[in-house]
Amino acid sequence: MDMQLTGRKALVTGASRGIGRAVAEQLAGEGCDLALCARGAEPLEAAAKELRELGRTVYAQPVDVCDTEAVAAFVDAAAAELGGLDIVVSNVSAGGLKGPDQWQLSFQADLLAFVRLVEAAVPHLERSEAASVVVLGTTSAFDTLPPTSANSYAALKAAVLEHASGLGHALARKGIRVNAVSPGPIDFPDGAWDKLHAARPEFYESIRARIPVGRLGRPEEVARAITFLASPAASFCTAVNLVVDGGFVSRVQF
Repeated sequence: MDMQLTGRKALVTGASRGIGRAVAEQLAGEGCDLALCARGAEPLEAAAKELRELGRTVYAQPVDVCDTEAVAAFVDAAAAELGGLDIVVSNVSAGGLKGPDQWQLSFQADLLAFVRLVEAAVPHLERSEAASVVVLGTTSAFDTLPPTSANSYAALKAAVLEHASGLGHALARKGIRVNAVSPGPIDFPDGAWDKLHAARPEFYESIRARIPVGRLGRPEEVARAITFLASPAASFCTAVNLVVDGGFVSRVQF
């Protein structure tokens, strides 16, 4: 399938590792020029250097997505450097934080960061002939079985999915599609599940045993789903939540 992405301009947050890095690699491989951000300058620049070796233009800037003004400035700078924006991928998450500040941090990093990112990007996306936003959700947003419990990560990601659906309907008339991709457990070096494997191997194996395909997912498997929804190949898809979980969640999706 031709994803029709050659020459498109894509912005990815949290792009220095894990799923975000895999998304950037996939989009670059499909012919996109990129604007990337993450908090850590060194791993971000290392990722940008590797992607430039693929022959793509890559603009990289350290950004804390909890800083609204910094996000808006990054979006404007990215559009200026790339000559516009066609795709925005909101990937950053506070993750499964613990402690008294977890709710505030999850609100800032998961929900509000997505809200502000889209607000900043809309004026640029309106100029694109194939504008698309994809946000990273999670199966924890609609599954109360382990490893999900009553925590900020699950609750705020549920809000992210609701807002993405609302945006998908509201922005469609402006020619901007908005979709979500919700992964199940995804394992990669130094990621949350890799650390759980080392610290709590019995729990890790109990989760693996629940996944019908017999293993945890890989970042590139999520990246391919995001790339499809971001591309003109998915031109009639908006307000969709695409689950990528190897059958982990047993609900029927009507």
